[in-house]
Amino acid sequence: MSDVQIARPVKTRHHIGQAISLRGLRAEVERADGVNAKIAVFLTNIVGSMWCAYVFGVIALIGLPPALKPGGEGIIAWIAQTFLQLVLLSVIMVGQNVQSVASDVRSQHTYDDTVQILDRLDIHTEGGLKDLADQINSLETTLKQQGK
Repeated sequence: MSDVQIARPVKTRHHIGQAISLRGLRAEVERADGVNAKIAVFLTNIVGSMWCAYVFGVIALIGLPPALKPGGEGIIAWIAQTFLQLVLLSVIMVGQNVQSVASDVRSQHTYDDTVQILDRLDIHTEGGLKDLADQINSLETTLKQQGK
């Protein structure tokens, strides 16, 4: 039996804590070049958090009673224009962050597997492809000599 390890599939639920955390916000802002980039990184991280989604949900619910009053926009318009746009903005950003972290982990697994395979197929080592290449070369030489 070979000692090749098969990595388990990467599940997004294992990375949600890393994706929605604001703990690394300061470091991310400091890495950005320029004031505009720092502001963009800061706002993206804040708006792309579940805490922001909760705040947007509360803000949307505060606007519900006026929407239901006579002359208000109505429940359908409130859902489409207020609730969905406010709350789903943050939820979608969180989902993209979680998927991005899981994708990074999958990419690292693929890289590690590739390195392991290439190490085993190194043509400069004893055995493996070098032996096969030598055998093919000797067969070619033998066939050329027989054909002459």
